[in-house]
Amino acid sequence: MSTDPRPLQLVVVSAGASDPSSTRLLADRIAGRVVARAEQRGQQVHTTVIDLRTMAGEISSALVSQHTGPRLKSAIETLARADGLVVSTPVYKAAASGLFTSFFHVLDNDLLIARPVVLAATAGTARHALVVDEQLRALFAYLRTLTVPTSLFAASEDWGDPALNKRIDRAAIELVLLLESDFANQVKAASWDSYSHEFGSAGGTELGIDLDSDLMRLAAGGSLDGHPVGQD
Repeated sequence: MSTDPRPLQLVVVSAGASDPSSTRLLADRIAGRVVARAEQRGQQVHTTVIDLRTMAGEISSALVSQHTGPRLKSAIETLARADGLVVSTPVYKAAASGLFTSFFHVLDNDLLIARPVVLAATAGTARHALVVDEQLRALFAYLRTLTVPTSLFAASEDWGDPALNKRIDRAAIELVLLLESDFANQVKAASWDSYSHEFGSAGGTELGIDLDSDLMRLAAGGSLDGHPVGQD
């Protein structure tokens, strides 16, 4: 059991397109259970929600112009402070929503390394149930997060099924245990330099990059062995 007096920062990312939204409802239910489970173990959790539909235009702009609007910038700063995440997306045509994937595509690859994440999705039919494990796990594996074993999916017929609440509770306790372990910060302290970082990513924390390497000199328009770039 954790004895850290600092409240853990849980960030909920919801890509629900309507208000109210079943996607947001599922995310809120998961977050509420995480908070309750943590309190049972003597740990406080502070929850912040990122509602992607309110920044859809900024996300689209960032994809094509690399311009980060104020809402998107605030969301990224919130994620940077997160101890753990709950992410929830609607499923359209057997795929996560474009808004959801676009948001994570514009993030720095280093931003969420080793952060524990609960994956969740909603759809009108159970035909889409495998999207969470087949697509979302792949996306968050690329971002180098730590997804909890239990994924969550809710079709229309699932909302009245007690089995959904059981799965939510199982995912919640998995996330709480990972949060208590402080895994992400331990990874950062012990092995951050062993990851492949992109120059300029993660707010300048990629300090292990050798700026005097041949590759970096070429990228800056320099030369190799006294030969200017572009000449034989």
